[in-house]
Amino acid sequence: MDITSNFTIGSTEQLVSNKSQSNSDLSMDDFLQIMAAAIKMPAMSEEGGSSSGSTDYMTQMIQFSTMEQLKDLTESLNTTMLMTQQQQALAMIGKTVTVTGEASIVTGVVDKVKFANGFATVMIGGKDYYLNDIQSIGE
Repeated sequence: MDITSNFTIGSTEQLVSNKSQSNSDLSMDDFLQIMAAAIKMPAMSEEGGSSSGSTDYMTQMIQFSTMEQLKDLTESLNTTMLMTQQQQALAMIGKTVTVTGEASIVTGVVDKVKFANGFATVMIGGKDYYLNDIQSIGE
C-alpha cells in the first residue's frame, strides 16, 4: 500500500493500492461463470460418474468467498493500523522522548511528525526517527 504525496491525516480515501490484478486473479463473477458452465455440461460436472459435483461447487464457492472476505479484512486492518499509527505519532508532538539513534541514544522534544513511505516519523532536533525507535515518552 502506498501513501500519496498529498495524503490528508485521518483520510483513507487517498490510500493507493500498488497491487494490480493479473490475468491469473479470478474474481467471484469469473468463478460463478465457470461454475455455471460446468454445471450445464454434465460431462465436466460429473467426473468419473461422481454425483457430488454440485456439492463440490458449493464448497469451492464458499471457500472462494471466504478468501475474498479475508483479503478485504486484511486491507481494512492495514488501514486501521495506519490510522492508529498516525494518531499515536500526532499525540507525541511537544513531548520529550528517548529514541535509539544510529550510534547513540537521543533524548529530545518531538518538534513535528512526518509520514515517509507510509510510516510515521517523529522529528527531534531536526532528525527523523521511526516510532519503533522510541524507547520512552515523557511530558
